[in-house]
Amino acid sequence: MQVVIGGASGFLGTALTQHLRLRGHQVTRLVRSADPADDASLWDPYTGRIDQIVIDRADAVVNLSGSSVARWPRTAKQRKAILESRTSTTGTLAKAVAASASPPALISASGMSYYGVDCGDEVLTERTGPADSGFLPGVVQAWEAAATPAVDAGARVCFIRTTLVLKADEGLLRFMVPFWKLGLGARLGPGRHYMSYISLNDWIRAATLLIESPDLRGPFNFGAPVPVTNAEFTDTLGDVVHRPTFLVAPRFAIKAALGSMADDLLGSMRVSPAALADTGFTFEQPDLTTALEAALR
Repeated sequence: MQVVIGGASGFLGTALTQHLRLRGHQVTRLVRSADPADDASLWDPYTGRIDQIVIDRADAVVNLSGSSVARWPRTAKQRKAILESRTSTTGTLAKAVAASASPPALISASGMSYYGVDCGDEVLTERTGPADSGFLPGVVQAWEAAATPAVDAGARVCFIRTTLVLKADEGLLRFMVPFWKLGLGARLGPGRHYMSYISLNDWIRAATLLIESPDLRGPFNFGAPVPVTNAEFTDTLGDVVHRPTFLVAPRFAIKAALGSMADDLLGSMRVSPAALADTGFTFEQPDLTTALEAALR
């Protein structure tokens, strides 16, 4: 297949590109600055500039672009960048897909915040409706809406609603593992809120499934089938790195330090990969222990 990827330089994009090439696919990386490599194509999603021929030749277009949501404090300028970096890239690609005589598939990154940031014990499947308020839910819903031109043109469109992707030197684990190895692992508040996650390996395998399967479309939750509470996550990571976990970070201290961003850490998200299960997809790291072991290997 001919696959075009926006956001190919990120840790998910880099891993997916390598995996697709090992499977024999041709990957074109969309880049925003001059790159002499044969596999690079220049684009500017903020102005809509893109090489339409590259899109016309593609079987699938993947968008993994978006600025980090983890930077603190989350200023008004940063909030604008978080939103526009997602809607501009998705919108530019969706319009290019729609303009193609034979529209390629569009596989667009999304997030579990579509459902909210604190959903308690509710099991969240792709049939669960969107949250009606909140910054991150609003971003994710606008992100998916930006793909409307491709949907309206009849293209096959998939949304990857990603949970926490486990990789030792990326994301949340990058900050957690050093503390846990020092015996400073701490539960967040009571620790009863759910945390959903997926191994990098299973994320790549599931994304490849969406790219290669001509009949799949719509939203897909990318999360392992066994979500855990924060207390369980804390203890399991401690077991994997062979360190005790008896500390507690009080809710009031987290909220005082992070303000509104504390909701991202303390909110409960019990995500179920129901749509992936319907395809027959099987996880190679279906539980937290095997996912953490793979991440820290």
